[in-house]
Amino acid sequence: MRRVTSSPRLGVGIGWRPEIDLTVERLPDVDFVEVVAENVDPGDVPESLRLLGKRGVPVLPHAVSLSLGGAEPLDMARVEHLAAVARAVDAPLVSDHVCFVRAGGLDAGHLMPLPRTKEALDVLVANVRQAQRELPVPLALENVAALIDWPGAELTEGQFLAELVERTDCRLLVDVANLYANARNIGTDPAEFLATLPLERLAYVHVAGGVERDGLYHDTHAHAMPDAVLDLLGDLCARVDPPGVLLERDDDYPADEELAAELAAIRAVLA
Repeated sequence: MRRVTSSPRLGVGIGWRPEIDLTVERLPDVDFVEVVAENVDPGDVPESLRLLGKRGVPVLPHAVSLSLGGAEPLDMARVEHLAAVARAVDAPLVSDHVCFVRAGGLDAGHLMPLPRTKEALDVLVANVRQAQRELPVPLALENVAALIDWPGAELTEGQFLAELVERTDCRLLVDVANLYANARNIGTDPAEFLATLPLERLAYVHVAGGVERDGLYHDTHAHAMPDAVLDLLGDLCARVDPPGVLLERDDDYPADEELAAELAAIRAVLA
């Protein structure tokens, strides 16, 4: 299997969204940005993203619809779109999720967790390999937040991801906010998760905020980061020097000063 080079140094970044394009442009010390790949026309890249690229700020396409864990044939048009966006923004890597979003002709509109079985892993591995053959840059895959845990698990989440990396040579996008949500909601052990992962394959890290409702923690990307998420980032940093850490925010956008303060809090953990 072809081994790819180590992940590029990215620094501290933020998710670029059209609603905060000017904010992202003027925030101090934004080292890289991430954009939802499905929202970008590779033939008409938003001016804000082109401006950031000209400044030397890496733009990373982040897909949400490949459904790499789905049992149905991979939709290669979606993979080709991701590849085209990567070329259009000169991305050093792309990413998606360890999940499925479609089944039986229906779209869940949500990143659904996979059963952690060897059979499900075989399907995921085959789809990842197929996607990798069409992508011009390395692919990183992210752990997702879950409100349910499928019965009959044969592997822990950490073991599942470790075997995925071993069999596909993909990189990891570790979302510590999702890890926190899963610890709260389905009993994932963060220490076991981090200890099991091949962190030498880490591409970068996500952090985000959420809220508890009716006894469940929801990873909303619309609230400030809880201290517990920053604590998990610190636990990760005690094991590895992450190439990059990115703040996700998708709704209820606060003032520029609040976003700048969250980025500063991330930098404080990394210091």
